[in-house]
Amino acid sequence: MAVNNTKLAAVADAENPAVVCCDADDSESSIDFAGRANWLRAAVLGANDGLVSTASLMLGVSAVKPEARAMVVSGFAGLLAGAFSMAIGEYVSVCSQRDVEIAELDQAGKRGGDEEKALPSPAQAAAASALAFSVGALLPLLAAGFIVGYNLRVAVVVVVATLALAAFGCVGAVLGRAPVARSCARVVVGGLAAMAVTFGFMRLFRASGV
Repeated sequence: MAVNNTKLAAVADAENPAVVCCDADDSESSIDFAGRANWLRAAVLGANDGLVSTASLMLGVSAVKPEARAMVVSGFAGLLAGAFSMAIGEYVSVCSQRDVEIAELDQAGKRGGDEEKALPSPAQAAAASALAFSVGALLPLLAAGFIVGYNLRVAVVVVVATLALAAFGCVGAVLGRAPVARSCARVVVGGLAAMAVTFGFMRLFRASGV
């Protein structure tokens, strides 16, 4: 009986090869989707970093110098410095990763094939990281650039940053398949804490007359 069952199973497999192919296609498409989701999530995190760091820098400077020019110029400087820093860091990181993977291909005798062409590009990773950071940093800059009154300018920056943080947290949760409400709350609270601490600490310099 066991022999007959084995033969029947073999015949069934031979008569239904499409089932195996279908499973392979599903697996491949799943891998592609996961790769795209990782890139999108990295972009969201980069934009979140640009938003929090630039908004915190602008609020910190405004705590000492309430002039609109000082706030906007500091934010623009933070955008440039952060974007270049992110780009250089990502370039060096991907180059190191690429060197390791190329060494492994050399050891396996697969250098120059499709595996090497599929390796990540350091230049593309650097450009994507810088762009994501810049997009996030532009939000508080645009929010503060057209407002003259000090109190209203600070309030608008905080509100815009909070709404953007909630949006970034939501997108990151969807891509990472995490609870949306908890992820949004975590991102918003963390960003507001960074801005509040920076503003409060820099306020001490104004109070001391430095």
